[in-house]
Amino acid sequence: MMTPPDDRPPAPESGVAQVGSARLGACLTALLAAPVLAFFCFAAFSPASLRAPVTAGEPMTIWYLYGLGLIGFSLLLGLIYVIVTNRAADRITRGATLAALLLLPCALARAAAAAEPSGVNVTALALFMTLVVATLLITYWAAKRTRSAKDFYAAGGNMRALPNGLAIAGDLISAGAFLGLTGLVYGVGFDGLVYAAGYSVGYPVITMLFADRMRNLGKFTFADILSSRLAKTPMRIFAAISTLFIVIFYLIAQMVGAGQLVELLFGLDYVYAEIAVGLLMVSYVIFGGMMATTWVQIIKAVLMLVSGGAVALLSLAAFGFDYNALLAKAVALHPKHESMLAPVTFAAAPLSALSLGLAMFFGSAGLPHMIMRFFTVPDARTARVSMMWASLFIGTFFALISVIGPSAVALVMADPQYTTASGGLRGGGNMAAIHLAHAVGGNLMLGFVSAVAFATILAVVAGLTLAGASAVSHDLYANILRKGPPDERKEVRISKVATLVLGVLAVVLGIGFKTQNIAYLVALAVSVAASSNFPLLLLAIYWRGLTTLGAVLGGTVGLIGSVVLTILGPAVWVKVLGYPAPIVALDPPTLIVMPLAFAVCIGISILDRSAQAARDRADFDEQQAGGQRTGGQQARPAGMLAAAE
Repeated sequence: MMTPPDDRPPAPESGVAQVGSARLGACLTALLAAPVLAFFCFAAFSPASLRAPVTAGEPMTIWYLYGLGLIGFSLLLGLIYVIVTNRAADRITRGATLAALLLLPCALARAAAAAEPSGVNVTALALFMTLVVATLLITYWAAKRTRSAKDFYAAGGNMRALPNGLAIAGDLISAGAFLGLTGLVYGVGFDGLVYAAGYSVGYPVITMLFADRMRNLGKFTFADILSSRLAKTPMRIFAAISTLFIVIFYLIAQMVGAGQLVELLFGLDYVYAEIAVGLLMVSYVIFGGMMATTWVQIIKAVLMLVSGGAVALLSLAAFGFDYNALLAKAVALHPKHESMLAPVTFAAAPLSALSLGLAMFFGSAGLPHMIMRFFTVPDARTARVSMMWASLFIGTFFALISVIGPSAVALVMADPQYTTASGGLRGGGNMAAIHLAHAVGGNLMLGFVSAVAFATILAVVAGLTLAGASAVSHDLYANILRKGPPDERKEVRISKVATLVLGVLAVVLGIGFKTQNIAYLVALAVSVAASSNFPLLLLAIYWRGLTTLGAVLGGTVGLIGSVVLTILGPAVWVKVLGYPAPIVALDPPTLIVMPLAFAVCIGISILDRSAQAARDRADFDEQQAGGQRTGGQQARPAGMLAAAE
């Protein structure tokens, strides 16, 4: 197995080992950053430079090889880090057996390829409802096993590496990947694959820089990590506010995808579809907590890998497994023709392209629902391997978009059953992948892919809602507002009330952002995380000089700056509020706000000579000297702990 048995105590890691792995992680991250930066620089300033075909006379360009090579390179570096730090190379190889799962639904889907849709798709409805009922049964099962706050927030803390890696992957390979990225390729071409590569390379960075350290320092949430060495009250207040903003941005993306999917399949009005999704999402979290959310994510991650692989294989089969023939057909049908094979829109705003790349490379590490996943495992070793599994699954799935996206153009764009009278895509631009599933596999594949896509959205929404609710109940109520000994029952009860409120808010915002591309909305959430949470995480874990005052002011600048500039930018000011031109052209604003947040954190911390600052620096030394898992309870001298809190 990937991890020790649950009853085996976690192996401590010495301070020397931690320093060595930190240096290795930093070196590998720097090695990865160079080609990633070059990738986005080429996309922004010189997209034509890599437009040359790989083979003369064939449509595949060097861009495709670069993007796929970047995904593979990032996975390789993450694997090297895990092997060196865990000395467990043999444990990684078992993942190859999962590839066989991708072939399972192909034969069944192909048998139904001749079926034609008419009215409500009965097959899709049956599969859809089956999966929904199955996930609700999982929630019921989990509710019976959720007896404590640790069960509710961290699934008991005993998850093994492989299932936890699947659950982490399940947080991402959802609407933002399958629906949103396919829709981007369908609409603008290779730009969608730039997003796919950008998302992929961020997760090995988490493996190399953060996974084991976050597990060592935290208990349930992002705030636990910060307050392990900084003053508890101000850090928890900031972390809770930051978490809620990021969760809300991310929730919008998932709710838009779910609402459009239900509207397309069953003819249900979008507003009622959003309400139905909100009710299901709230039920997962309120009754099952992290236990239910985790197992739903594991199941749907496997199903999404299977369905994505099946759609890709069936699409290639339609062209005799000739990828160049598939691209040639897509080029002939796409309005941009040959221009779809290289980035187009990034060159129009090169600084925005670099800003997007920065957000994707670093922002994933600051996502609060991602951070919570590291507390569901027993030790740092398992956290490392979990993240490596997740990176493998995420990279594999995003690589499939290089087949699924062009296939949607080649097989859907010219078919009148999938388009409206005006030439638009029936159901909206985010539904290209769903129509492709029907084109290659008929009603059976449509039902399977739709059901899986919907389940993935529900699971991600549930995870996000749990992260937001925990910020209210655990970070604010249990650790700030409550006086006296903790009351776990009341804390969990408050979390459930917060879940209900977030569910209502998610429905309202999902309705307001209906026309936005899902992948783009996810990028906005990631950009806020990159500007607010990432600087604090990096400095809190690696820099002795960070103080509470510097962290609070720097994080606040990053959070407020990213949210305000996003509202004033094209995403909200123009596309949602309807103004003719944005006040701030940079989209997302990470290129400005993230360096500013770092500068404020560092500058204020250097100037801070308060007694609290001295305690913060001393606690960092104590944290480094401890060098082993303490579950967020780092040993501090009693006077320091009392003064800091």
